[in-house]
Amino acid sequence: MRRFGDHNPLTVAIYYIAVVTIAMFTMNPVLHLIAFSGGALQFSIQRVKHKVGTHLLFLVIGLILALLRPLFSHNGATVLFVINDNPITAQAFIFGINSAVMVVGVLYLFRVFSIIMTSDRLLYLFGRLSPKTALVMSMGLRYIPLLKEKSRQIGAAQTAVGINRDDNAIDRLKARMNVFSATVSWGLENGIITADSMAARGYGSGKRSCFRKFSITKADIILILIMVMLTGPSIAALITGDYDTVFYPHFEMSGLNFVSLAGYVTFAILMLIPVLIDSLESFRWKYLVSKI
Repeated sequence: MRRFGDHNPLTVAIYYIAVVTIAMFTMNPVLHLIAFSGGALQFSIQRVKHKVGTHLLFLVIGLILALLRPLFSHNGATVLFVINDNPITAQAFIFGINSAVMVVGVLYLFRVFSIIMTSDRLLYLFGRLSPKTALVMSMGLRYIPLLKEKSRQIGAAQTAVGINRDDNAIDRLKARMNVFSATVSWGLENGIITADSMAARGYGSGKRSCFRKFSITKADIILILIMVMLTGPSIAALITGDYDTVFYPHFEMSGLNFVSLAGYVTFAILMLIPVLIDSLESFRWKYLVSKI
């Protein structure tokens, strides 16, 4: 048995395309809450650094999104209070919270996807269809940690030679702008060098191969079939309108019936698939170690 991230890149891509599509093409609060909980849980079990910082960042983004909606949208029948002759309505608050939960949930899913789909996996997945697109995506994911590390190095170097000062807020802002400018310049120059190097080596001129081989196994086929079956009820509920939600002038959700209930349950199971697979693999590993 393998961890979810060890499955074929096509299997992983199909999974995240399915869950993100379902989460983004509806305004149903229950579905968004399931996607948010599943995404946060999936990210929490990943073996990456700075988990707490990422959680805090997404929390701040969610709070900002939740508060912006009622401040700029004054639709809704239930007025909570008035600020400068602008009514703040309960429906706008509900819509803002629902939108924030959806956006943060999708951000969690994209973050997990970026952790699992390394550069070699992206090249395998998109290299045959569009080598240039695969190269851009691979370089984009690669440059995120590179730029962070280079920014830290530039900041430390400038501080060491006495360029950066932190006597007050203006000096700190100037220092960060200097670091940002130097980092962007380095990134652009390095990107051009990388592109020229890849072109000189004939990238995209013919059928490409991968230094790591991926194959569709029986486990991948079974997992894809399970994902298709679990996605079906949610797609059916989207088509029949059983996920429809109205926020203005009154907040109303479609009544709970067999189709919507099946969609909620199967989508929750779908969101838990990576967690269940990784948990079973961890349990199996600990069991085998205990037998040594």
